[in-house]
Amino acid sequence: MPKSKLPKKQVAEIVAPDVGGHDDSERVIGRRVTYHGEEHPYLVGHELVIVAVLRALTDGDRRALTSEDEVHAAGGVKADDRIEVAPFIKEENRFSFVTSDPRAIDLDAFRHLARGGTTH
Repeated sequence: MPKSKLPKKQVAEIVAPDVGGHDDSERVIGRRVTYHGEEHPYLVGHELVIVAVLRALTDGDRRALTSEDEVHAAGGVKADDRIEVAPFIKEENRFSFVTSDPRAIDLDAFRHLARGGTTH
């Protein structure tokens, strides 16, 4: 391929989730949580922060709820939701740009949902 036909260089900007960690049980997005499941063993023992609530839709897809208003309008966190979380990297004093999506009921803040509870 001639040089003039080569694609332009792509530039990737790496960013961490734009959330600040907090311990306010009335808010979901940005809340600090811990993981207690088996699906994501690499999350055990790390401080995590909630980036989004991933709501299951009827067609099998998930909708990302990324604000308190969206979470509240959707009826809060439900047992079958997944929660997008980012681990805190203590050595670098920042949240990772890599996220995971454990089940809501595998996070300490939402374990009660496995027993039929609700939260807003």
